[in-house]
Amino acid sequence: MPEQGEEGLTKSALKKMAKEEEKARKKAEKAAKVKEAEQVREAAEGPDYAAAYYGKLPLHQSQSRPNHKRTDIATLSAKNDSEHVLLRARIQTSRLQSNKMAFLSLRQRTDTIQAMLAVDDKQVSKQMVKWAAGLSDESIVLVHGKVVKSPESIKSCSIDDVEIHVTELWLVAGVEGRLPFSLDDASRSETAPEIEGQFSKVLLDTRLNNRIVDLRTQTNQAIFKLQHAIGDLFRDYLNNHGFTEIHSPKLQGAATESGASVFKVGYFKGNAFLAQSPQLAKQMAIAADFERVYEIGPVFRAEDSNTHRHLTEFIGLDLEMTIEEHYHEVKELLDGMFKTIFKGLRERYAKEIAVVGKQFEAEEFKWKEETLTLTFREAVDLLVEDGVDRQILDDINTENEKRLGRLVKAKYDTDYFIIDKFPLELRPFYTMPDPNDPTLTNSYDFFMRGEEILSGAQRIHDPEFLCQQMQAKGVDPESMKGYIDGFRMGCPPHGGGGIGLERVLMLFLKLNNIRRASLFPRDPKRLEP
Repeated sequence: MPEQGEEGLTKSALKKMAKEEEKARKKAEKAAKVKEAEQVREAAEGPDYAAAYYGKLPLHQSQSRPNHKRTDIATLSAKNDSEHVLLRARIQTSRLQSNKMAFLSLRQRTDTIQAMLAVDDKQVSKQMVKWAAGLSDESIVLVHGKVVKSPESIKSCSIDDVEIHVTELWLVAGVEGRLPFSLDDASRSETAPEIEGQFSKVLLDTRLNNRIVDLRTQTNQAIFKLQHAIGDLFRDYLNNHGFTEIHSPKLQGAATESGASVFKVGYFKGNAFLAQSPQLAKQMAIAADFERVYEIGPVFRAEDSNTHRHLTEFIGLDLEMTIEEHYHEVKELLDGMFKTIFKGLRERYAKEIAVVGKQFEAEEFKWKEETLTLTFREAVDLLVEDGVDRQILDDINTENEKRLGRLVKAKYDTDYFIIDKFPLELRPFYTMPDPNDPTLTNSYDFFMRGEEILSGAQRIHDPEFLCQQMQAKGVDPESMKGYIDGFRMGCPPHGGGGIGLERVLMLFLKLNNIRRASLFPRDPKRLEP
């Protein structure tokens, strides 16, 4: 039997208890010393005369509305010298220079500016400087200060000719816990080597798992400004060319192209499918005399493709229009639209393109005023001349698309081109065959940097011919009766195309992975965040 001590505890238990009590006593003594040292330091520093000019703000509940003018960092320059400003920003980095001076890098979206706190005898105390330097990176602060022209360029900030001398600093929202990575690390050039002890490379999965923090980088702020711009330019161009924007349903009663790549969902007592594209709705709108329509909306593809360029949900930029004489009317309108988008990006968003280019270094995207158009056979011939076996070129796979892109760039000095007249076997059932060669179609694909960004064609508008083509492709016409019936009421010749927004953005900026061009990407392995 083990020896019993006080209240029946064993000697070892008593020994352990005594040890824990001693540990607690030492901890309390240490805390008391720290507190005493802090009090001595505070006494030496004197009373905090700046206490009314900094600290944590109470929870924002819209308590008041004083209508104070706020400033955007992007608008500041040397011409604002000596002006007093009020702004809200995040602290990107902070640095305590001494017990009398601290520097903060403040960020709003893609813009940063240096702020300085220097002890004076009125509004900035040592306590205030110490508190400011101790705020976590990514904290949101409200800053009052004076704009001061900098004697030399501040290379670490996008606003490099002025800084803010802080007079008041208020914490709006702090950061709980540690950041998953630093924004400095997340913003480094993709080609920069990882240096142990200096910085770590932030992997794409880590970024996507912590997407909210990742999206704060200046690069990502610029990427999604450019994504917005592409949609805006697309919409403007089509509005100016007589198009009407439509909004089609994403729940459908049948697969539009092939059942293998469709998401099936429960729909009351039956099933429905998530739309692979607004293709059928666009065509029905043409049959309903809308003449020219477009849509910007989600597209769903149940393809288990874990590649750099595939998503299971992406944003489609789709359009459809009537044809007066020839399907090249559609091709030429699409071509004009793309060149307007490219030009608009370069002329109106040069700043954002430059921001992205610092992290993703790439040759500037090139296009010709007269767009290069090859037939499918001519594209195949180019590849055969370069050593590709003609026997495997019934279809041009991803590897050979890229190879073709390199050949075109070398021969024609363009990153943007069109391939026309695809084989019938490669296109969906609603594609109009070529009038002179039934093995070919009136269809086209557009390419950027050797990757497809648009697929389009003249559609079949005759109901009987449409049924024949459906049966030839293994699609039961009865399963799409509502779609076919629309053509029985009379439908004009028409054509169009579908574009992947994220793919255009990825290839224009050469981001190398489509997930970087999607706000919260969805692929076969990712449903969150």
